[in-house]
This record gives sequence, structure tokens and C-alpha cells, in this order.
Amino acid sequence: MQTTVFEQVNETVYHETLDNGLQVFLVPKQGFSKTYAVFTTRYGSIDSHFKTRSGEEINVPDGIAHFLEHKMFEKKDRDVMHEFSKNGASCNAFTSFNRTAYLFSCTDKLDDNLNLLLDYVQEPYFTDASVEKEKGIIGQEITMYDDNPDWKVYMNLLKAMYQKYPINIEIAGTIETISHITKEYLYQCYETFYHPANMLLLVVGSFEPEAIMKLIRENQTKKEFPPAPQITRVFPEEPAAPAQEKIEAFLTVGLPKCMIGIKEKETGLTKEALLRRDLTTKLVLDIAFGTSSAIYERLYESELITDSFDFDYSSEQDYAYTIIGGDTPDPDRLVATIKAEIAQLKQKGISQEEFERAKRKKIGHFLRSLNSVEFIANQFTSFKFNGNDLFSVVPTLESITREEAETRLQEHFLEEQMAVSIVRSASPQE
Repeated sequence: MQTTVFEQVNETVYHETLDNGLQVFLVPKQGFSKTYAVFTTRYGSIDSHFKTRSGEEINVPDGIAHFLEHKMFEKKDRDVMHEFSKNGASCNAFTSFNRTAYLFSCTDKLDDNLNLLLDYVQEPYFTDASVEKEKGIIGQEITMYDDNPDWKVYMNLLKAMYQKYPINIEIAGTIETISHITKEYLYQCYETFYHPANMLLLVVGSFEPEAIMKLIRENQTKKEFPPAPQITRVFPEEPAAPAQEKIEAFLTVGLPKCMIGIKEKETGLTKEALLRRDLTTKLVLDIAFGTSSAIYERLYESELITDSFDFDYSSEQDYAYTIIGGDTPDPDRLVATIKAEIAQLKQKGISQEEFERAKRKKIGHFLRSLNSVEFIANQFTSFKFNGNDLFSVVPTLESITREEAETRLQEHFLEEQMAVSIVRSASPQE
């Protein structure tokens, strides 16, 4: 078991790669009452076109990763959620564009809950009847999301930004696509993406690392796994330009919702370069649109935004984008104003004072976040899958210069890379 000490943030990470390829990371937090465990596979909604273990290239129905997540809780003769509940644990799972995670939190019986997590995720059980039943359940979930204005404005923005890359496809699929899911498809996806060598287990909280690592080793040694498959994902080549300028939808909302997206032109960054671009972009966003910024103050005083106004930058190896927006009484004026404010900021530039202030704020917020085992559990895996360490954020932030932020402002915030999504409060017929 390897030990890495991050002295600057006072964190220690224990790591071991098991014989079956599973990556295990332990982050002990003495004095904390709650422990989180997250078992994650590098497999999400975008992974619908790939080569199977036999080398066959297939396209599976959209939404199958999310469907598979649901089915993993169903077993032949036991109720997984009931077992966690009996152990005093809260369990959950989620599917994103590029990963599926199974997790629990508990204050007691960590050994029992950890064995349960490993066992149920590594024990697939699908039948024709249960798959058909699940289609109705997930169909209701899809309908619910279709009527959710916050989700609609977000997904429509991705569809406006991305022409071919499957991030523009609903994570849960559609009622039509999930109708084609079979237990054979589920087993193919499971056998391809749920091998331990494609997975990561993180435990963070109050425990003794050697004892927990011993438990995990013993659990995995009892099981037999085939050799790890060579995973080959197949993605279309995505053009640099957005798919379209604007998408509008009409739902019942108190105020219209508006999001502006800025699509990253260049992809392919990995490891430290990816992390550095991510943190630099977020610094620039905070300088431009944070609650203490002049732009935010002008938008708020003109009543173009509400407290829902927010911004973020999502960054992966194959895609990256900025989102800015929220509820607004006048979406069109908000879009025009934000574009004008960005152009003015690019002309004015970033001062050393506002840069240093934003950097100190970012570092302080991150350090406070490390007091939350939930934050570490939710963030650690995504950093690792991109070849980075969550606990390397502070030294990376400290090394970023104002000149880098200025360069990032000029190269990323391009009007030709922008797309807009609006959910209005009235139907076209009205």
C-alpha cells in the first residue's frame, strides 16, 4: 500500500492496485463521525458505441448506462437498499456522461456496508421480465425530466453547443431508445465496463487504513474475474463550432430561464494541463461574474438576474464548456448584456488586484470544502479519472499567474463559440 502525504492541505492518501486491477484509495479523516465509500466505473451515458470483449463493434441504445445503474440494485433473493438500511447506512447511485458511481455513507458497521457495496456491484442479475418492468419506471423518470425546466434549459444548451459528440444526448435516453434495451445488452455493457480494472474504490472518513485495505483485499480475493478487456470507445469527430446559435423551449415557469454556453475549441488535454486550464478558467469566471464583481452588480441592479444566477466550467479530455445564466425576466437582453460585458472585460483586461483576490477566495473555499467528506467523495474520483489529484488543487492554483488568466480570457470567451438556451414561460400558440 502506497502512502502519499499532501502536507499543504494536511491530507494523507493510501493507494493500492489489487491483483484484479481495481484501484483503491483510502482517505482517513480522524475525528469525523461519517464515512463515505464510492465505487465508480469509468462508464457513462456517452459510451454507447464500443467494442465488446469479443472484439465486436456495437452501438447500444441511448440511456443504457443509466438503465444498468438502476438494475444493479435488483437481485434474485435480496433487497440491497433494505440491507444498507438495516446496517444504518444511506446508499445511492448516479450516472453522468462519463462515469457511474455507487455509494453509501454510514456512522457504524463500515465493514458490513463496504462488503455489501463491493458484492452487489459485482453481482449482476438481469432477467427479461425485470428489464421490461424497469422500462416503465425509467420512462416515468424521463417524462419527469422532460417537464423539468432547469434540466431542459441545460440539456438544450448542450444540444446547441455539440453537433455530434454524444454529450448532447439525454443521460437517461428517451422512451423510444430504452424500449430497445435487453438483458443481453446489459450483460454486454456490464462485462465490458464493470471489470475491476476499469473501476475505482474510494473510502473517506474515520477508519484505520490497514484494516480497511485488508478487508477490501480479502473481499476481492474470494472472487474470480476474467482478464480485463481492452476497452475501445468509438466517438464521432466533433467540429469546433457550436451546432446552432439558440434553442428555445416553452414550459410552465415563473420566470424564463436562460443559459449561455461557451464551447471549448481545443480538446485533448490530459493530466496537469487539463487541471490547469480548468482552474484558470474558473478563476476568470469568478473574476468576471462572481458576486463581488462589477458585472454581477450591474446585472443585479438592472434586475436582469436573480439569486439563481450562476456559472461553471466543465472540463474533460474530449469536451469542455462554460455555462453562465439563470432565471431572468428578459432572456434576450441578458444574453446581449453578458456578451457586451465580456467584450468590455476583454478590452479592459484583468488587474493584478482582482486576480489575487479571486485566487485567495478560490483557495480558501477549497480548503473549507476539505472539511466535508461528502465533497471529497464526490470530487476525488473525477480528478483521478483525469489523471490528477484532488489535493493538488491548492499548489496548482497558487502557481497560476495573472498572465495565464488574461490569456485564458482572450482565447476562451469567444462570441463565435457561444450558444444560447432559453426556456420561456409561455407556449408559441399563446
